[in-house]
Amino acid sequence: MAFDIAEYARRGADLRVRFFTENDAKLRAAAAAIARTLAAGGKLLAFGNGGSAADAQHLAGELVGRFIRERRALPAIALSTDTSVLTCIANDYGYEAVFARQIEALGQKGDIAWAISTSGKSPNVLAGVGAAKSRGMTVIGLVGRDGSLMAGGCDILFVVPAAETPLVQEIHTAILHMVCYLLDEM
Repeated sequence: MAFDIAEYARRGADLRVRFFTENDAKLRAAAAAIARTLAAGGKLLAFGNGGSAADAQHLAGELVGRFIRERRALPAIALSTDTSVLTCIANDYGYEAVFARQIEALGQKGDIAWAISTSGKSPNVLAGVGAAKSRGMTVIGLVGRDGSLMAGGCDILFVVPAAETPLVQEIHTAILHMVCYLLDEM
């Protein structure tokens, strides 16, 4: 049986509309929390593995560079980009510590930690969430499926109710863009 492109697109579009309709207030709350943190001199630390690492880098790029409107550069760091730091931590402490250790070094009370995990089960992302909470950071999470493992550690959790990784990742990117739109408005 051939892959049905139109059906996949319909499912993705329906998921996107349903997600954004149901999460309007939460999206606005996340953008407001980020705006408050950045206005107070704080920063955003974003992290995840694989495609989620790419999303973390994408978010940091949109904030440090710009999204749509011309504005000042906003302090954001993707914790998946420094290979020397990642491999040092992984070698000395294990891969589960690669984000937590960076958060211990860079995160301050009042900063934002943006954790991304399609499965919601990545041990190193969960450890990063725990490190951020212990430092008094606000934690925003992006997950797929049910997000239950990250739920307790996140102040704001976006759960994309889909089991297919590509659909979850498509909505994750749209969430990042929506928050950037809202930040541009603020």
